[in-house]
Amino acid sequence: MLSTRNHPRLRQVLALGLAASALACASPALADDAPTGKWQVKLLATAVIPDGKISEVTSIVPGLAALPPFSAPQAYANNTITPTLAVEYFFTPRISVETIAGITAHHVNGSGSLAGTNLVNHALIVPATLTAKYHLPLGGFTPYVGVGPSLYIINGERPGDTAAALGVTSVSLSSNLGFAAQAGVDVPIAKTGFGLSLDAKRYWVGTTAHFYANTTEVLTTHHKLDPWVLSAGVSYRF
Repeated sequence: MLSTRNHPRLRQVLALGLAASALACASPALADDAPTGKWQVKLLATAVIPDGKISEVTSIVPGLAALPPFSAPQAYANNTITPTLAVEYFFTPRISVETIAGITAHHVNGSGSLAGTNLVNHALIVPATLTAKYHLPLGGFTPYVGVGPSLYIINGERPGDTAAALGVTSVSLSSNLGFAAQAGVDVPIAKTGFGLSLDAKRYWVGTTAHFYANTTEVLTTHHKLDPWVLSAGVSYRF
């Protein structure tokens, strides 16, 4: 289980979520005054918590003596906090589509028998996501659920210190199509158009890592990323 003791930014995101829930419970009369515009934008603080590992090693060049530690299936990407912009269009009061814009930077490090190793540095991920959402107004807040595809676009990756010391000169992580499910709640602030928002997404997506020594591919590993993406922030509907 992830502890927030060593993640002060994550505690801030969760605190915003609790504030949104408290406002929802304290303001049952807000539903009648909720804004009804077709568009909604959200500015969110987002915690990205990967839940991944190496799922398969498909090729290792024989004779590269330093590479066998990579064959162990233990690795993880670090957690990170990033600002996120969400744009949503309502076809009806209960049916909408939403897309998000954001970018996160991650390192891939070893765990278990690979503890202390640094495999990949500075992988920049753009989770291009489109979800169809169903909203259910209840009192002073509106919970929702959603599902949709997500394309994880990965750029900027380079070998970590451990990989570079083993002779790896470059690394490439594939951009893959995955799936996202989400649930959350919007809390309108009367008819001002403004509100508070709390959102949780779970992604199922993977990537393939290709490690090269000069122009020779020396290692190929398949990774599950499957992150939790937790967001809290403000919204404006118009």
